[in-house]
Amino acid sequence: MFGKRAGGPKPTPAAAPAPKRAEARAAPVASSATRPAADTTANSGSKLAAKLAPQPAAKPANKPAAKAVPRTARAAADPVGGRSEEYYAIKTTIFNALIDTIDLGQLSRLDQETAAEEIRDIVTEIISIKNVAMSIAEQEQLLQDICNDVLGYGPLEPLLARDDISDIMVNGADAVFIEVNGKVEKTNIRFRDNAQLMNICQRIVSQVGRRVDESSPICDARLADGSRVNVIAPPLALDGPTLTIRKFKKDKLTMPDLVNYGSITPEGAKVLAVIGASRCNVLISGGTGSGKTTLLNCMTGFIELDERVVTCEDAAELQLQQPHVVRLETRPPNLEGSGEVTMRDLVKNCLRMRPERIIVGEVRGPESFDLLQAMNTGHDGSMGTLHANSPREAMARIESMITMGGYNLPTRTIREMIVGSIDVIVQAARLRDGSRKITHITEVIGMEGDVIVTQDLFLYEIQGEDDDGGITGRHVSTGIARPKFWDRARYFGLDRELAAALDASEA
Repeated sequence: MFGKRAGGPKPTPAAAPAPKRAEARAAPVASSATRPAADTTANSGSKLAAKLAPQPAAKPANKPAAKAVPRTARAAADPVGGRSEEYYAIKTTIFNALIDTIDLGQLSRLDQETAAEEIRDIVTEIISIKNVAMSIAEQEQLLQDICNDVLGYGPLEPLLARDDISDIMVNGADAVFIEVNGKVEKTNIRFRDNAQLMNICQRIVSQVGRRVDESSPICDARLADGSRVNVIAPPLALDGPTLTIRKFKKDKLTMPDLVNYGSITPEGAKVLAVIGASRCNVLISGGTGSGKTTLLNCMTGFIELDERVVTCEDAAELQLQQPHVVRLETRPPNLEGSGEVTMRDLVKNCLRMRPERIIVGEVRGPESFDLLQAMNTGHDGSMGTLHANSPREAMARIESMITMGGYNLPTRTIREMIVGSIDVIVQAARLRDGSRKITHITEVIGMEGDVIVTQDLFLYEIQGEDDDGGITGRHVSTGIARPKFWDRARYFGLDRELAAALDASEA
């Protein structure tokens, strides 16, 4: 099928396969988007108990999607291990010979598996012709690396295949860092050069109809599994393209998982379940990498299956399991500087879509005013996240974002809006040992004069360190027996669940 091309300039290695890659990676999205609906015949208490019950580690529904993505089936045995300079020299020689041999136009018309097999056959023949001395393991590693370079995300593929990595940070072609178990470490993986890295960045962002180049050097995007991607290219990035990927686990975390990890106690998880099911307006606050989006995903697990939910995000990463979900995503301006759709545009528009709950991936600007308005005008149970280091700082940030949005409102009026809109603030934190904890469950009570009054239901108290340097501590209840949202919980028939959780936490 593939013959030596007669003439013309030598193509750049990865110019043509990009469209094919986008097609190949688009398919798994639909297969993993729907999950089996839960039984709706049980009462509210039994529903909460079912949602908080421990879940099996493996989810068979995810297996077809994993099979569709080659990297999950053929990950490198040692993705963080280094390759020798001799290995990279051999790989470059064979890669160049491969590009001279195949017709990239014909290759792009093949399906993923067939194209991979064709590449492996040709590379094996090239190795034999050039008489390269390699062990079977080294040859298999080389075959996989070259397939990744032509059809996939190159050196990133084995890292993307690992489920224990939460962040991948590429600072130019020669510096790749990962975060594992809350700790950042440098890998020995590298790209051929900055041109290859830039090409892979283009492949990623092109999947969602975006671009990154000198005229538009900053771009947010996402992978097919919802993992968040940020790219900043030269001339803004001085040492080469910088790529940051916030990975999501293949099996989405649930509230029982957070309990198993020690992020929250079982009693605290039950309180959060009641908060979510009784349609309290929730703001999830935390620093970068503290687990805000994961916690938001867990909280949405308590939304009833018959509710219409509209999500607004900069890069669509939330994966709600309810059947009636509308997902909205912002859009950057085009080359002419027009066509931009901001988060505020989405929030304002979703009010016309008859939502029962509005979920905002991250509140960071004037859309905070529209979200508060929505929370205060019949859209109970809405949720959002923002960056802040404490519940009180979260409210101050909302106040400042509204002010920066150009609203000329008195401070007291803004604070009254906050009090009337937000019921509960859940604070997440990433501790210095890399562990993630829910440090506060705080409800907003009201105002005394011009000051917003809050009360903590649960707190995380740090007690010290263990022999391995890990932080030890415990979640404690503050003894509030009847929180402000008690009447709301009773309206939904969840007051007994709430009382049991609060009583158990005091014991």
